[in-house]
Amino acid sequence: MTKGPIGVFDSGYGGLTVLKEITAKLPQYDYIYLGDNARAPYGSRSFETIYHYTLQCVEWFFKQGCPLVILACNTASAKALRSIQQINLPQIDPSKRVLGVIRPTSEIIGQFTHTKKVGVLGTAGTVQSLSYPLEIEKFFPEIEVFQQACPMWVPLVENNEYNSEGADYFIKKYIQQILSQSGGIDTLLLACTHYPLLINKIKSFIPKNISLLSQGEIVANSLADYLLRHLQIADNCAKNSQSVFFTTDATEDFDQKATIFYGKPVQSTHLAL
Repeated sequence: MTKGPIGVFDSGYGGLTVLKEITAKLPQYDYIYLGDNARAPYGSRSFETIYHYTLQCVEWFFKQGCPLVILACNTASAKALRSIQQINLPQIDPSKRVLGVIRPTSEIIGQFTHTKKVGVLGTAGTVQSLSYPLEIEKFFPEIEVFQQACPMWVPLVENNEYNSEGADYFIKKYIQQILSQSGGIDTLLLACTHYPLLINKIKSFIPKNISLLSQGEIVANSLADYLLRHLQIADNCAKNSQSVFFTTDATEDFDQKATIFYGKPVQSTHLAL
């Protein structure tokens, strides 16, 4: 079997914050990143639309020879992953794997909370799916999960307004809303891969005793563990330390913004789906 790259998918740029940590943790592998920017954001779209878009992109990854695809998008993980794993993968190729970002976070979140009260900040789609409360309950049934949709945060990030004074209003607003749900919340999860770019401003609006978790490092560590436990998948992943980038929208705009998320220059290729 020909070895192929690990696919990393996001509706836009946010997944690059995850890929950044994955490549730091596992630099030996090849990666192919696809941002479906032309159809972003996914957060407010229906289950059916997100499932259709995500499946289309996953099938494209498989055509590129990827043995493993990471949905580095909370909305896609919440609304499409299970259906793709259970319905589509057995028909497409049972030897391939598709993983998300919700389970790795849910598996370890109990390590960070003492009060057993956790707040989840995400897109409307992720919050409405109830994926985090359901998944966290499997591992930590004693934890109470509070959720808050933050519909303005992704537009702030993607329009390069995340450091502006105008961003303060919407960051403070959603933080106040989540913390007002319970005085005992001691851990906040950034359940969207765009949100790490807002982390400094978020910290300025939360008490110092609250832990703030972003997913990049968590997902990277989980992937490293997964590949150690699934050697057949790891053996099918190419190891030339190469990364390539694709976007369904304009490459010039993608490259400019992607550099902010990825931390170094990006040169992408346009993909028409």
